[in-house]
Amino acid sequence: METIGRDLQEMQRVPLAASHIAALQAAGVERHYPAGTFLVRAGEPADRFVYVEAGEIEVVNPFTDERHVPSTLGPTQFMGEISILSGGNWSMPMRAVRDTTVVEVPRLEMLRLMSEIPEMSDIIITVLAARRRRQLDSRDGTLVLIGEDDDRAVRRVAEFASRNRLPYRSYALGSPEAEAVATSCAIASDRPAVIFGRDVVVTEPTPDKVAHLLGLNYNLVDDETFDVLIVGGGPAGVAAGVYAGAEGLRALVVEDLAIGGQAGTSSRIENYMGFPTGISGADLVWRGEVQAMKFGTRFAMPRRVAKLERLEDGAFCATFENNQRVRGRAVVVATGVQYRRLPIDRLEAFEGAGVYYAATEIEARYCRNAETIVIGGGNSAGQAAMFLSRSARHVRLLVRGPSLAASMSNYLSSRLEADPAITIEYGSEVSALHGQDHLEAVTIRSVVDGTVRTIPTCAVFVMVGAAPNTQWLSGLLELDKHGFVLTGDAVGAGSPYATSHPGIFAVGDVRAGSVKRVASSVGEGSVVISKVWDYVQH
Repeated sequence: METIGRDLQEMQRVPLAASHIAALQAAGVERHYPAGTFLVRAGEPADRFVYVEAGEIEVVNPFTDERHVPSTLGPTQFMGEISILSGGNWSMPMRAVRDTTVVEVPRLEMLRLMSEIPEMSDIIITVLAARRRRQLDSRDGTLVLIGEDDDRAVRRVAEFASRNRLPYRSYALGSPEAEAVATSCAIASDRPAVIFGRDVVVTEPTPDKVAHLLGLNYNLVDDETFDVLIVGGGPAGVAAGVYAGAEGLRALVVEDLAIGGQAGTSSRIENYMGFPTGISGADLVWRGEVQAMKFGTRFAMPRRVAKLERLEDGAFCATFENNQRVRGRAVVVATGVQYRRLPIDRLEAFEGAGVYYAATEIEARYCRNAETIVIGGGNSAGQAAMFLSRSARHVRLLVRGPSLAASMSNYLSSRLEADPAITIEYGSEVSALHGQDHLEAVTIRSVVDGTVRTIPTCAVFVMVGAAPNTQWLSGLLELDKHGFVLTGDAVGAGSPYATSHPGIFAVGDVRAGSVKRVASSVGEGSVVISKVWDYVQH
């Protein structure tokens, strides 16, 4: 099969029309690249869209400088990654195989064209999304992790990358692949490492440093002003971002860890309309993120809002934990909830080393062919048990109550009860954790008669309770006794999502009285923007 242009046959069923090409040529600049010239390198800003008029472009392995994938880009195709929508960075180097002529359109101009020509936008986004999926499926990226299973810092980076759908490669310490990468980077091969390309070895790696390399954390200007600040990147926040952008509002979504929030850790959601075979929470929200970016909504992560204040001019000022500040004419609180930390000795010491709050492919690897325990009686706990049962030898679901009827969807509880790899233990709780550097066993206590027994295990998944993330609101809003934000009639507001403070709205799980379901959160995030629009326009 011809390799030049194969990307077109595999990912782009509909070519750009002549009118689309004419629009690109009118908005862009023609450039010529001699054979062997790099058009972009990994880590450089994705600041332009590149349409190939003549020649050939290849993806380059950043460690060997050799061609990385068999297929190349040829005439009528375009060079781009999904990061062009958000203003992120290129993840892979690209080089001219032969003398090549392209049309380069600046990123902001390209976003304008895409908003004005939806047919062209659909073609481009379909291809960019397919390319990202291919990178994820093949674990193909410039970001390389060594020793993920042995080092907590590397593991946190892996979790951040995985949950944010960022392509990376992970090699075990001592593996031939790790040895080869370490040699090319001139570093010790027997130590954990986070590497970006051949030239950047991340010292004391953190998600924030990796986000900076990938251009994810959006270099905000101090006191930069937006029409609306959306705090929280779960289903409600992302939906608000989609509709805010679609309505022409300048919006910023701020997320402290991963787009998707708690829903992003759900391995399979089967009761969301339109997906009869189910969809992972991460994939569902990622699709929404791409939509929001298409409309111009920006995302900043990992960024945690530490304080919110009302300024004299009526705007709101959000201060991040790094003391950076941004302003918004309105604020949407969509910070959701987090699983409660159980009052068990040494729980924090085992977090990330046997105690987890999410059940994704990353965590599933840590309990392969092992006894695994899930604590909780809600849908998230049930979905986690079903997902983990594929890789674990056996899964115990511990439920304090006498049944699942009040807390879990019937379809899910029926599947759990029918699965021979899952045991549901009612009236049970974990009372002690055992191990040195990592979890080795737990003590399970019966809440009925107090009897205890010790079970060897390397993984406990805590999915119980729902603590709202509202500490950062600095007393601006009225909360209920559990810390959830009061809205609507409870505070005498005209809108069901308006809070006690004009200009601040709340949607999703953080709102008192909300239905704790993904679909309802998406609905609230979508609807609230009409009220935000009214407030901003007055």
